[in-house]
Amino acid sequence: MIARNPELLRVQFALFGFNLSEWGVWVAVAVYAYDNGGATEAGIVAAIQLIPAALCGPLISVLADREPPARLLRRGYVVQTALMALVAVVLIGGGPRYLVYFLAALSATAMTTTRPAQTALVPFLARRPEELTAANVVSGWNESVAMLVAPALAGVLLATVGPGWVFAVMAAATLASAALVAPLDRPLARVESEVADAAQPPGVFSDLVDGIRVVAGQRSLRMLVLLLGIQFLALGALDLLTVVVALSVLDLGQGGSGFLNAAFGLGAVLATLLTARFVGSRRLIPSLIAAAFGWGGALFVLGVRPSEVGAVVLLIVAGVSYMLFQVAARTLLQRAAPADIVSRVFGLVEGIYMFGLAAGALVVPLLVSTLGVKAAVIGIGLVLPVALVLCGRALFDVDADATVPVVEIALLRSVPFLEPLPAPELETLARSLIEIDADPGDILVTEGDVGDRFYVVAEGEVEASRGGVPLHRFRRGDGFGEIALLQDVPRTATCTAVSRTTLYALDREPFVLAVCGHRRSLEAANRIVDERLANISAATAEG
Repeated sequence: MIARNPELLRVQFALFGFNLSEWGVWVAVAVYAYDNGGATEAGIVAAIQLIPAALCGPLISVLADREPPARLLRRGYVVQTALMALVAVVLIGGGPRYLVYFLAALSATAMTTTRPAQTALVPFLARRPEELTAANVVSGWNESVAMLVAPALAGVLLATVGPGWVFAVMAAATLASAALVAPLDRPLARVESEVADAAQPPGVFSDLVDGIRVVAGQRSLRMLVLLLGIQFLALGALDLLTVVVALSVLDLGQGGSGFLNAAFGLGAVLATLLTARFVGSRRLIPSLIAAAFGWGGALFVLGVRPSEVGAVVLLIVAGVSYMLFQVAARTLLQRAAPADIVSRVFGLVEGIYMFGLAAGALVVPLLVSTLGVKAAVIGIGLVLPVALVLCGRALFDVDADATVPVVEIALLRSVPFLEPLPAPELETLARSLIEIDADPGDILVTEGDVGDRFYVVAEGEVEASRGGVPLHRFRRGDGFGEIALLQDVPRTATCTAVSRTTLYALDREPFVLAVCGHRRSLEAANRIVDERLANISAATAEG
């Protein structure tokens, strides 16, 4: 399904470069810090990297609601590339440790732009609701493969040429990501330019507070964000525990932690066979529960009986469980979050992600020093199952609440005169849309007929003509049919499907009430109507 959408493919390939670099440099820094100061320094360095990112991430993510998300995505990749390249230069040149840690922290902060921007961008690129879910599933596969490849690659580089070259290779990966998303910037900027008279948006902090308020006020959102935060804490702890287990328990050498992380990544790759079931599925909570208990069981056994073969097998099981939990929870959160603040919600999640990783890394030295490595592994395994048990029966209500039509809302927001509408009105319109499939040559609107619907193209092409003279071609994100509805006149043109086309139709009454009831929307619509009538007059005169 994703293979038929070249723009979504670009985003996924770019995301792979990002995931590769995120996991690769994390392993490199952890090993570098552990070699220089043991578990304590590794935990402190993890916090130094992640806490600034956690504080800045939610603020940075507000930008995804203020400018085209493709632009923010591209800029984020460029900054990440520059910072990782600087770390590589310092490490290869034998520079001071504090400078390495400082630049690594800046790089981690820059990475917080990626997931919120991508989350805001994907619904604009998806043509059907099924494509959105499929994109989330593929994103999980993407991360899974990166979790396998990046630690293994980092392990090889660490064992041969050192941590500086890990950063150099990962900088090249994010540079490729920036090049992949660059062509996506222009189409989404069109919406912004055509409603240039919009009022100035509220401040960044105001936007952020609004997002936090919405999450705090909706039980399903609160629960999902909390569960993701707990998972992030467990993941941060496990990242450092694999280093401790590899070097202090199993005596696997410097590259051993990379290979154990690769086993975890292999499990995440295997989980792709299971996450494919999520496409079209409305019930994801059972998968969430199974994943949490799979995680707990695997780490319990690893803590009780650590061995080289056992560690590999059990970390594969933990990787499967992690990815199932991650994809299910993020898909539910994307379904449940209001469309106008979705990037802010995921920005908040990104900040919690960084805080969780930092907290997990900081708690490991404490657990290891007081309880020992085995007890620490068992304790980290228990946190997810215990969290789900504490949620109780309310957890099962999340599936019922997560029904927001995010793809349809994003499609309506791509129409310039509908984009200014408040989120509740857009959501109401999205729930009223009627999906229509048309074959080449099908007539959708006939010149002279009474106008009864407004149309938005989701996939394919539609040609407008008057008296047999071609006027314009509408493509994905374009709307037509508004002239007859807003001016109460017969259809001014005939619209015919040029290729296999999917459209969404909106009946006259909800369309007129929404547009005419909002000043900015009506002004933008009137400008477009005037332009199209002028084009019709010019084409008729030439014909």
